[in-house]
Amino acid sequence: MIKTSQAVASAVLVSTGLLLTGLSGGTALADSEPSVTAAEGNRPQITIVGEGTVSTTPDIMRLDTGVEVRRPTAGAAFTAARVAAADLTRALLAAGVAQRDLRTDELTLGPEYKEYPTISGYRATQGVEAIVRDIDDADDVVEAAAAVGEAVRLNGISFEVSDNRAPLRLARDAAFRDAQSRATQYARLAGRGLGRVMEISEQNVTPPTPILGFAAAVDRASISPGRRNVSVSVKVVYELE
Repeated sequence: MIKTSQAVASAVLVSTGLLLTGLSGGTALADSEPSVTAAEGNRPQITIVGEGTVSTTPDIMRLDTGVEVRRPTAGAAFTAARVAAADLTRALLAAGVAQRDLRTDELTLGPEYKEYPTISGYRATQGVEAIVRDIDDADDVVEAAAAVGEAVRLNGISFEVSDNRAPLRLARDAAFRDAQSRATQYARLAGRGLGRVMEISEQNVTPPTPILGFAAAVDRASISPGRRNVSVSVKVVYELE
């Protein structure tokens, strides 16, 4: 489900030495410092920055998991980590994660000290990132990873939107409507009519950003992606009639 909302935008009324109705001394209506430009045909212009925001639901989960083992020797630790990582990979594949959506993102091996420089053993880790493309499978995937054994580590999850083009289009629509609505209001307050669009430029795009966190799989459907906002701001310059 996608819904749109419009945020507050700033407006700057620009004149080229002409006094507009309702303005004294050529002062511009503005939320910030006014500016003056040479408008085409010596006609005043109004510049509006509109903002549109769309709420959308993430459809991808990234699971940051892996294994960690400790053994008396470096070779034993490394071998044990590799075996545990292979078990974890098989469990994730069985839970529905595609082979192409698994990635090794960490591999470490190092000594641990009881009291430096006395080595008490060796620690080895191997990290695995799994992309879950069906949020409905998220709980099953986490449970499958946790069931592998005590060597498994669940480090966190993040949620993403696989294709943000549709919400971005809606956010742009909302941003332009916001700019047009405010420009119309300011033109009316100045006693002028709103003319043609002279310039349009996209100012800022805020795509959906991942939310980091972790939810333990205790009950069914315990993992929820929530919702993310996509925001766009656009600057529109109108001619005043």
